[in-house]
Amino acid sequence: MRELGKFLSFFIGMMLLFPIIASAFFVPGSHWKQRLVLALVKIAFAGCACFLSGWFFLRPAEAGEDIIDRLLGTFPVKMFLWTMGAVVLLFVLSWYFEAYFVPMLWRNQPH
Repeated sequence: MRELGKFLSFFIGMMLLFPIIASAFFVPGSHWKQRLVLALVKIAFAGCACFLSGWFFLRPAEAGEDIIDRLLGTFPVKMFLWTMGAVVLLFVLSWYFEAYFVPMLWRNQPH
């Protein structure tokens, strides 16, 4: 039964990470502030799911090992943190390109 819980919680965590990427980048016609707010709400839900999934993946404690270190070492939590790092980097790059690079492209278009 524990293995089924691991599988289901990991699957739910992965399925909740995809809408973060979709709402951060692929909402046509929306301003970056609107995309950021939508992404933050979805990040909260995905974070809860991934950290709860991490509880299923906890390994037994060794002497002197903190539970936070063990939880941060689980695969679902690592996947969440790596995804958030990549999304933040890509979001900042997309904001930079939208603010500084795209206006230069629109000025040079033939009429």
